[in-house]
Amino acid sequence: MTVTRSETPAEEFDVVVVGGGPAGSTVASAVALRGHRVLLLDQQTFPRYQIGESLLPSTVHGVCRILGVEDEVARAGFKLKRGGTFRWGRNRDPWQFSFALSPRLSDPTSFAYQVERNRFDAILLDNARRVGVDVREGCRVSDVVADEERVRGVRWTGPDGAREARARYVVDASGNTSRIHTHVGGKRTYSDFFRNIAVFGYVAGGRRLPKPNDGNIFCATFDEGWIWYIPLRDELTSVGAVVSREHAAAVQGDPTAAWRRLIDACPEIRDLVDGAPQAGESPYDEVRVRKDWSYWKTRLWRPGMVLVGDAACFVDPVLSSGVHLATYGSLLAARAINSTLDGTLDEARCFGEFEARYRHEYGLFYEFLMSFYDLHQDERSYFWKARKVTNVGATELEAFVELVGGLASGDAALAAPAEAGARLTAASSDLDRVVGRLPGSDGHRNPLYESTAFRQTFHEGSVLQERGLLGGPLEEEVPLRPGGLVTSEDGLGWAVTAP
Repeated sequence: MTVTRSETPAEEFDVVVVGGGPAGSTVASAVALRGHRVLLLDQQTFPRYQIGESLLPSTVHGVCRILGVEDEVARAGFKLKRGGTFRWGRNRDPWQFSFALSPRLSDPTSFAYQVERNRFDAILLDNARRVGVDVREGCRVSDVVADEERVRGVRWTGPDGAREARARYVVDASGNTSRIHTHVGGKRTYSDFFRNIAVFGYVAGGRRLPKPNDGNIFCATFDEGWIWYIPLRDELTSVGAVVSREHAAAVQGDPTAAWRRLIDACPEIRDLVDGAPQAGESPYDEVRVRKDWSYWKTRLWRPGMVLVGDAACFVDPVLSSGVHLATYGSLLAARAINSTLDGTLDEARCFGEFEARYRHEYGLFYEFLMSFYDLHQDERSYFWKARKVTNVGATELEAFVELVGGLASGDAALAAPAEAGARLTAASSDLDRVVGRLPGSDGHRNPLYESTAFRQTFHEGSVLQERGLLGGPLEEEVPLRPGGLVTSEDGLGWAVTAP
């Protein structure tokens, strides 16, 4: 929308952030920590319900520590999570995914939490207030203010009526239902490979896996898809089924009946749920539906505006990457904003670094998850047959090549769909090999870390953990691409490597 003047009095800030979830709270806090003036607007009043309860260590020990909120998250009493347990792939017995390099020798950051998002998100938002962010809840952003050169601010409606704020940057962190993301990069590109629908709810209680893995997420496959089982506390468990969009009519027609039927169709989950009633406490007393799990944008920034979190992209939830990608992308955006506002680096160079790294991280998870789905060998099922790497369509591969621009997996030679397909097939074979070794592992070393795809996918998360724990990575950081930037010492900006 192009605006030359407005009769609405405008407040002035350095940055306006739209959305107060983990993405919005992260970017707002990281910018405020550098002394900039930040306004954060959210249409809801916290605490509020949100799905996505299973975290990765990079969020807990990396992002939360950089923002100064790790100790408060630790005191919240969330369920400890050492990894994941899967009944997935050619081996029909469950196997463990451990965050530790060795299950017998855990390092101090080899865990995460299963969190109730209403509490976790409120902790992050309150921390944003503490570090100086002007947080305003119950404020609905309706549009951006822009001219021919750049986005200049936002319009919103709050308790005091229609308002306007001007800023050097607007950050859209308002999630998958964003009203303003089309101002950057147009419409979303949806993945056909991951185009699923999820129906999910909560049970009061439920059985737990044997210790020390009683806090693990458990994911099990069955003919129609797969089911997650997340222990949030002793008396509360999140249970959700991911199935093909062909089931949409039945799922949306009667979500509760569909949820119960799908649980009954998966023996491992059915046994864990047996005897546990549906949760009766608000907001967990409702069965919900979500569709279109995976998408991305052709652009993630334009002068004056940047997209982060689910406003920018999302990929299938099986490896709990949602909050990681949201907070990681927000930290990248904060680095670009801080370095530009400080006048230390050129805007285009800073945001080019943001976009390249964000696409790179998304691309790594996208590739890995395609290979992970390919582990399932049941060719009788329509769901699993459609999710074999060999059945990935040319349109999907073309869109993916455009997305990553040759950066995924560090392979600058990726320039065509055929090359992407060949690499996906090789990654799937490599992953199948190491997963097949898990049942016979001696416990001294996790075979998953022998997979190149696995190490690359979780590399940046490990660097975040090192930065949070030690103040910087163990190895000297090198640019992602020729002429690229590296992270500043405090983790909140970009820097140029020494010549």
